[in-house]
Amino acid sequence: MALGGGTGLPVVLRGLKRSPADVDSLTAIVTVSDDGGSSGRLRRDLNVLAMGDIRNCLVALSENEPLMSQLFQYRYPGRKGLAGHSAGNLILTALAACSRSWLKAIETSGEVLAIRGRILPATLANVVLRARLENGRRVRGESRISRSRSRIVDLTTDPPRPAPAPGVLAALREADLIVLGPGSLFTSVLPNLLVRGVAGEIARSRAARVLVGNLMTQPGETDEFTSADHLEAIASIAGNGLLDYYLANGRAIRPLLRRRYAADRARPVRAERGPIERLGVVPVIRDLLSEDPSLLKIRHHEGKLTRALLSIARRPRRTMDGV
Repeated sequence: MALGGGTGLPVVLRGLKRSPADVDSLTAIVTVSDDGGSSGRLRRDLNVLAMGDIRNCLVALSENEPLMSQLFQYRYPGRKGLAGHSAGNLILTALAACSRSWLKAIETSGEVLAIRGRILPATLANVVLRARLENGRRVRGESRISRSRSRIVDLTTDPPRPAPAPGVLAALREADLIVLGPGSLFTSVLPNLLVRGVAGEIARSRAARVLVGNLMTQPGETDEFTSADHLEAIASIAGNGLLDYYLANGRAIRPLLRRRYAADRARPVRAERGPIERLGVVPVIRDLLSEDPSLLKIRHHEGKLTRALLSIARRPRRTMDGV
């Protein structure tokens, strides 16, 4: 079971899909609060569910020929009309209109792409994120929140506590591993935990519950955040007792890449054992970086991340009282 959105969740899904473990029961719960790009335009024009993150997860789990995945990820060029729209977003929106069901549209697309596992939207509500900043300002909308320059101190949704999509809570109850992240803390990870019942099911779960730490801070959203800051934000907004493990990268990032990211005010997220442990979470620090020397972006290595997650999943399950 993996929860998130953006570009982080597909990394987890691709890795688990390729693992030797039995992942046919793999379920992804995906945030639907995106209001930028093609998804945002479709939401404003047609009052539909944001499909961009779901589309990326469908492609990540696909075992079909590459052409179908390329079709779903194709983005129309130009400046007018369909320009900027993703073909996959349009296909999903059309399927939902024909079947009168977003769940059916996602299921049908999954069949076309021959995905391993299942993808569920966190909610079917037309959710808008709302944030309260440290400077007292209130910001509405995912794209505006991600550009905040003041620390985010609270996050809510409009409508508040939206109902979970059918199957979401049952999937959480059946999970033997629950993975949050990696991804934007306030706009990809936390929105799922604000859906009614989700945080409660995670808190009650006996599964191993893991937050995959981000490699870098996100300018405008998590400036100067440490690993403990990420954990404290989750506890403050979604509740205590949701996590057992914090999986962090322990390999040094090349100076060239550090300088490139520092120019955009992004820095490596410090994973300090003491502060993590004081929050009641077990730190698991591994080499999670991609080793491709030609890669000019800092990314998780899918294989390393998957091996670390599966090793956590094999640890003895916790009891209801945490022992």
